[in-house]
Amino acid sequence: MFNFKKNMIHVVKYRVIWVCLSALLLLPGIIAMIYSMITYPTHTPVKVGIDYTGGTILQYGTPESVSSDELATTREALDKIGVTNPYLQVLNVTPTKENNNIKSIVSIRTKFIDEGSDLAADITNVIKKEYKNSDLIQVTSVGPTLGNELFKMSIIALALAILGMIIYISLRFKLEYAIAAILGLVHDVLFVVGIFSILGLFCNVQVDGLFLTAILTVIGFSINDTIVTFDRIRENLRYYGKKMTYGEIVDASVNQTLTRSVNTSLTAVITLAALYFFGGVTTKDFVLAMMLGVIIGTYSSIFFCSMLVDFWEERKNAPKRPAVEA
Repeated sequence: MFNFKKNMIHVVKYRVIWVCLSALLLLPGIIAMIYSMITYPTHTPVKVGIDYTGGTILQYGTPESVSSDELATTREALDKIGVTNPYLQVLNVTPTKENNNIKSIVSIRTKFIDEGSDLAADITNVIKKEYKNSDLIQVTSVGPTLGNELFKMSIIALALAILGMIIYISLRFKLEYAIAAILGLVHDVLFVVGIFSILGLFCNVQVDGLFLTAILTVIGFSINDTIVTFDRIRENLRYYGKKMTYGEIVDASVNQTLTRSVNTSLTAVITLAALYFFGGVTTKDFVLAMMLGVIIGTYSSIFFCSMLVDFWEERKNAPKRPAVEA
């Protein structure tokens, strides 16, 4: 028999707190997503990059530091040559011999530029006038048709991943467990997408194909943690189902797997934090999505999913009220 005095976490007893905490974590992001879907021309919950909308990104390296305030003048100069509503961004990098001592990268995203067009050359001339000794270091173009196709394939990949998990968990456990696990995944994805929706509104952060990769990885990580907890609940039910209530078994199972879950997630977060602060600027958003997903996935597998399973089991076993005769 378990000694509950030593338990650190009581999932069942404080489940109202966990529900309120989840609502507090998700509500700002949901509001930001709704606002984004109304205001963005693409009607997407996040600000999407050229991977999904199509367009051209030109990046220029400068040996001098560039501030965001200088982009206003650049925007006016680009507007004069016919580049309307460009998305401008400054990326600060560490100068090294390998990158020709570049301190800043000026990134310009605009509509799709055909290979035969002189617009790219005109943009380069403007940048060279605005920033001394600047050089074009990278050009990335994605056509509108390819962008739409990538978006459709991304949605299909996400749907197939979730469907496969529902089938697997239903076969290994019960349908109630599968529903709880999928709701946990929805909880995690909403949190990460919500944070990036807020970042898109206030910091102009755009998502690309790597963001979907991060979301799928987060889903895999989160479901793995949840299955470990569910597996321990099933084992404890087998041996202690007649001696303990279902809520007590859930609490005991969570505490048995708590250290393992926290240690696994902590090592992943430490690695991702090192990549975020010391890695390249092009992977920062991908690493941030992964880091947020690992943290929220650990929380949901311990508190949210276990709490849902206990709630449904309690409702299922609750005594039914006798019918009132007319």
